[in-house]
Amino acid sequence: MRNSVKALLAGGCLLAALPAADAQSPAPDPAAMTFFVTSTGIGRGADLGGLAGADAHCQALAQAAGAGNRTWRAYLSTQGQGAVNARDRIGNGPWQNARGVVIARSVADLHSPANAMTKQTNVNERGQVVNGRGDTPNEHDVLTGSQADGTAFAAGQDRTCRNWTYSGGEGSAMVGHHDRIGLDESDAAKSWNTSHPSRGCSQDNLRSSGGAGLFYCFAVN
Repeated sequence: MRNSVKALLAGGCLLAALPAADAQSPAPDPAAMTFFVTSTGIGRGADLGGLAGADAHCQALAQAAGAGNRTWRAYLSTQGQGAVNARDRIGNGPWQNARGVVIARSVADLHSPANAMTKQTNVNERGQVVNGRGDTPNEHDVLTGSQADGTAFAAGQDRTCRNWTYSGGEGSAMVGHHDRIGLDESDAAKSWNTSHPSRGCSQDNLRSSGGAGLFYCFAVN
């Protein structure tokens, strides 16, 4: 037995390589997944077709991954009359990613330092790590339109690209960093849901600061 272990270690530190291989592995049990970062955006910048269009995108990606038996909602807030808080759209938790890692046990947990959201846990619906700062291309900006506690911004300055219906150059959307990495060590730089406003609402605008129109999806049941 000792000789076998020595052989494995000598043959390239197999044990040390396992975590990296697992990070790229497909979802072991997609039916149990209740959270993911979208693998792709809708393709129209921050024009997601409103909340309904974003929810439909979450549902379609989940369906393709084998988790379509659940009801999925996008983590997005809106502004103005009838404003919606992202935190009120996503159910009660707990939520786990496609590899079975629990990222938060409740809404309060999700919006606290106790959550387990990192680059390695904020994977897409296929269980794959999403590009972050330092990767090419950088896609760590995730659309949320939300404040740190998951609530909507007051009406006035646009933080939702006209409630997810606009893809022009004006306006902006609040984004978070799914990898929890920014330009400095500030809370905003490390925030998963409220790091900075985008430079505009078009696909090119989002791309210019490290985004691809991705967003978070949560199962409400």
